[in-house]
Amino acid sequence: MSDVVIVEVADGVATLTLNRPEARNALSTELLRALPRVVADLDADPAVAALVLTGADPAFCAGLDLREVGRGDGGPLRASGAMGGTDAEARARRGPLPHRTKPLIGAVNGAAVTGGLELALACDWLVASERARFADTHARVGIQPGWGLSVLLPEAVGLRRAREMSATGNFVDADTALRWGLVNHVVAHDDLLATAQGLARDVASNDTAAVSRLLATYAEGSETTAGEAWALEARVAAEWQGRAFDPAEVARRRQAITERGRAQQG
Repeated sequence: MSDVVIVEVADGVATLTLNRPEARNALSTELLRALPRVVADLDADPAVAALVLTGADPAFCAGLDLREVGRGDGGPLRASGAMGGTDAEARARRGPLPHRTKPLIGAVNGAAVTGGLELALACDWLVASERARFADTHARVGIQPGWGLSVLLPEAVGLRRAREMSATGNFVDADTALRWGLVNHVVAHDDLLATAQGLARDVASNDTAAVSRLLATYAEGSETTAGEAWALEARVAAEWQGRAFDPAEVARRRQAITERGRAQQG
């Protein structure tokens, strides 16, 4: 496995760390080819129920490696699928990561800029360090987003705020990102990974197949009308309950849920 992505697996949780700290974890050709394959392998691993993605300090990800882009062969751009070339695997993806059946939590430890912001948006939700900062600088660099930023950023923060971020290239700090809905939690920097991994363990304690089907329903519903999304959920529920519903197992789990709820109230 490439050392540009460090992987640790424990308690059903895979933690992936972008490991180019000297380049602020910028997306080199090597990293752009390694990361999707690592994610796909972990998604297929029955020992993994959830994934956490972070960066080696001090940054989460500075976007495409502009030094490599500037060499003239378009290496990172081609590996990203953002322009023509032979990397059919990249072109076939939506965004920087492959299709997943398991949740991916972004643990944003520092700056997430342009392609790094798109990588964060590709996660199912985000936990941010107090040091996290977010910016879309595509227009400052003079390139266009190709990983769904114009879809996912408005979905997260609203259309007007997304327009402001993209047109100005200004940075948004962690507290603003929380207020705008870009991130779910802001925590002390030293607590970031433990918090994200704790949420991932919460995921792992659930029925893995049910989590995967719920996430798929969210994804499928987001690409259709509200009315069709309601109908989709009804179909999925009927099919699921018809094939996977065990009243005795549900009763057993209900007691565990009650006990867990009491513990969380404390």
